[in-house]
Amino acid sequence: MKLGEKLRNARLAKHLSQSALAEASGLSLRTIQNYELGVRMPKKRDTYTRLAEALGIDEKVLLDDTADFVLRASEQYGSRGAKQAWDLVADFRGLCAGGEVPEEDMDTIMQALQEAYWDAKKRNRRFVNRRYRDDAQEGGE
Repeated sequence: MKLGEKLRNARLAKHLSQSALAEASGLSLRTIQNYELGVRMPKKRDTYTRLAEALGIDEKVLLDDTADFVLRASEQYGSRGAKQAWDLVADFRGLCAGGEVPEEDMDTIMQALQEAYWDAKKRNRRFVNRRYRDDAQEGGE
């Protein structure tokens, strides 16, 4: 289940309107609508926390592998990493659209793609902005 469905189901289970959830979470109504429609995803983990707290649920309920992957890429490599991660996921979904690949096989393929992404980032870290590199924080560069 995707974030939009999870968010909508949790909101309805709490008998909240989109406006009430927006107010309780400190987000705009339009943002809540976009999340539920699947038009956008939160860019920061804090947003998941705020939504979960407003709904009285654990934020892990809202997170899925895709969201976690994109958020980790954002935390480690900034907005460019998040965009690359999101593009990878979107391209993969596009390849699978209308196909007959079983869901468990798609999950395995997506995990392999994510691992390939992390490996490539590790190998190419010299091209990563210094503020996102581990050695810049550790070595005080």
